[in-house]
Amino acid sequence: MLIALNKPFGVLSQFTDRSVPPRPTLASFGLPPGVYAAGRLDADSEGLLLLTDDGPLAHRLSDPRHKQPKTYWVQVEGVVTDAALERLRDGVLLNDGMTLPAQARAITPPPAWPRDPPVRFRKTVPDAWIELAITEGRNRQVRRMTAAVGLPTLRLIRAGIGTHRVEGLAPGCWNIVKE
Repeated sequence: MLIALNKPFGVLSQFTDRSVPPRPTLASFGLPPGVYAAGRLDADSEGLLLLTDDGPLAHRLSDPRHKQPKTYWVQVEGVVTDAALERLRDGVLLNDGMTLPAQARAITPPPAWPRDPPVRFRKTVPDAWIELAITEGRNRQVRRMTAAVGLPTLRLIRAGIGTHRVEGLAPGCWNIVKE
């Protein structure tokens, strides 16, 4: 079984949390028993999360060696320049090494839902949106890449994994993609 979930902001990509107080987890969405996340999304990221009860499928979806592109809508602080996009397309040097080249383009605000809590708004600092597709899965990679080119991330939404897309799923909603 393969399930697509639109993970809301603030929810952990796991079913339990030992923190005090506990944080929201996937357990609150009424998912079928025996499924687990194929990959992760940080609590402060939102969007498409795939879950499965099939170990080999989870591996194919989440292991960077299988090069499943992960597409993100990234709201950034600042003005997106051609030079910044070119740096993202060429690969960015991070503290753990060079990233693989990404697909990057400036976009109009995507068909995203309101976030709770909302992204901070500053009258004197512009913001913009980028669509970024990567095939790696380093810790907080997209946030680190945009920061490295001078565009700190304000909001991060995973829009797709391979051919699977988040469009049509409200936050907290899920559907079975494959039985």
